[in-house]
Amino acid sequence: MADAWFEDEIAEALAPLLPGLAVEVVPEIDSTSTELMRRVRAGRFAPVLLVAERQTAGRGRLGRTWHSAQHARAPASLTFSLGLPLAPRDWSGLSLAVGVSVAESLDASDTAGVRLKWPNDLWVEDRKLGGILIETALLQPDAAERYLVIGIGLNVGAREAAGLSTEPAWIRQWRPLATAPELLREVVLPLVRNVQLFAAQGFAAFAERFAARDTLHGREVTLSDGTEGHCEGVGWGGELLVRTASGMKTVSSSEVSVRPRRTQP
Repeated sequence: MADAWFEDEIAEALAPLLPGLAVEVVPEIDSTSTELMRRVRAGRFAPVLLVAERQTAGRGRLGRTWHSAQHARAPASLTFSLGLPLAPRDWSGLSLAVGVSVAESLDASDTAGVRLKWPNDLWVEDRKLGGILIETALLQPDAAERYLVIGIGLNVGAREAAGLSTEPAWIRQWRPLATAPELLREVVLPLVRNVQLFAAQGFAAFAERFAARDTLHGREVTLSDGTEGHCEGVGWGGELLVRTASGMKTVSSSEVSVRPRRTQP
């Protein structure tokens, strides 16, 4: 069963980029990101890719829960976290850069219409395909380098909409034979390359690529504080630009939620 996740192949492909990387697959865990943060607190800073066939307490942004979809024969979700030391010049826009990498890997020809919703979701036709959670921990006080944990959850197979704030999408809607292990193999090598590109060049290297898949650009949106306006995309630092009645509002905090405004029938 372990061989089905291509651990050796992935580790070999990533070794030149992340020497010493460990690739681990577990049948069940509370949260891959929670586990990597536990390891950091215990002083373990080596790069690692941790994959779970099932998460019992997956986490999303703003304290939300990410539920793994289940299937009797194979994982219906892809849930994994990548942990590595990183020292970018500027951390702003990292979740957007990660989203660009994952969307491009899943939808290289743009036939499925995978879009990016600021700051960390992947959508298809206004339905949520997956999410990204970025966490960091200091390696030592006043150090520029931090330990980065990127948590990613993707719907592979069909899942119920009950209890979800946004209708779900899943990859088998356009790739009926897709499996979680195959998708991991497709996504993770470009992800590491793009994270390292971000460290070297910042979000500016991804701004146009994000704009090509920005699902909020040009739409009327509502922020979590009740502010309404017209989304004009994102800036060169990954900040959301919303033109409101009182002028342009720049949103850079990931603690702010934004949704497209529903049009009346």
